[in-house]
Amino acid sequence: MNRVTEQSNVPGKAIGRLLGLSTVGIFIFFIPISLQGKTSIPLDHMVGWLRAALGETGAGWYAMAMILAGAVYPLITGRWKHSLTDRVFLLLKWLGVIAGALALTGAGPAALQTPDMLPFLFNKLVISVGLIVPIGSVFLAFLVGYGLLEAIGILVQKLMQPIWRTPGRSAIDAVASFVGSYSIGLLITNRVYVSGHYSAREAAIIATGFSTVSATFMIIVAKTLGLMEIWNQYFWLTLLITFVVTAITVRLPPLSRLDNRAEHREPACENGNRLGIAWQNGLEIAEQAPSLGRNVIDNFKDGLVMTISILPSIMSVGLIGLLVAKYTPMFDWLGYLFYPVTWLWGVEDGMLLSKATASGLAEMFLPALLMAEADFVARFAAGVVCVSSILFFSASIPCILATRLPLKVGTLVLVWFIRAFLSLLLAIPVAMLIAP
Repeated sequence: MNRVTEQSNVPGKAIGRLLGLSTVGIFIFFIPISLQGKTSIPLDHMVGWLRAALGETGAGWYAMAMILAGAVYPLITGRWKHSLTDRVFLLLKWLGVIAGALALTGAGPAALQTPDMLPFLFNKLVISVGLIVPIGSVFLAFLVGYGLLEAIGILVQKLMQPIWRTPGRSAIDAVASFVGSYSIGLLITNRVYVSGHYSAREAAIIATGFSTVSATFMIIVAKTLGLMEIWNQYFWLTLLITFVVTAITVRLPPLSRLDNRAEHREPACENGNRLGIAWQNGLEIAEQAPSLGRNVIDNFKDGLVMTISILPSIMSVGLIGLLVAKYTPMFDWLGYLFYPVTWLWGVEDGMLLSKATASGLAEMFLPALLMAEADFVARFAAGVVCVSSILFFSASIPCILATRLPLKVGTLVLVWFIRAFLSLLLAIPVAMLIAP
């Protein structure tokens, strides 16, 4: 009788953690609610409230403090000595401090103070990312710390592994990116990879294949390109194309050649009651997990380090990319790599679309800005490529490099090219099919 009682008591705590705490995580990250006329996920509302409370001046000084901390941190840890890449990024971080100071004060050359330069990077990207990552990291403890990841992993294992060659738990990363932001998706990926539950290849696939901009940012893209009248078609077709491109990319070098060993493998579920096994696996993880307080502190530390690592790089690398796109022919030259695709489909604004696609390497929003006045097919294709390419130097690439994932700049650029080429190849005929 005592044994039965002991067994029934042990799961009680685990059930409370798995159902209660995980439900809080799901609500914060995935359930849109309407407040004061704005419909978004609770995390986005929290970030909005905090930004409003800080005011533009307070938010600006907060972001500047984080940028400065990010430049000082490698000097304190000595990480800048590890490799040439680390030394280069230390220099870029200090350039980010200068760029941040110019953005905050409005000083410097007038060319840098145009709305599409420093103000865009600082106000639209740096402040938003600087607030969402630390706040999101606090609530990440609810989402990934108490068995939900493992339970869902078992349920969708047969879908994720054969198609995208990632564990079932990576489904959470994919959804978090589309509903929340790529920075939250990368925070989850980094956390799970460091804990030994993803291999290098799996983490790289997730970071470069699922961690795209959020649905809320997709609305901005759609508005810019005049696609809001077909918002549902644009959203779901972009989602589909993004994941189809990922399924192809994982089977090609360089991703296919990365190490696929992981310390903790997701339990296989070949036979039996998949729901029951998922439930049991989730309970076991919930039972063994540290306290909520400990989990929140650990996640917040990770989020803070990621924040200060990302922000100075966004300012420097992003500004360099925008300047190159605006004042040099580099992306015009890169555009010729994509021209065979637009020529193949006979796109009316083919050369412009090719150049716009290339500019997405600097900043994902540039293709939308460049194609805003083009015909429907070119506009729709540009809107898809903005999202499906995933990698860009103004934010996502520095964000990935700030994690412990074993990805270098050259690898990320090659993956970007493959993704952009395939996205364009698929998006154009889809646009032709739905064109009004």
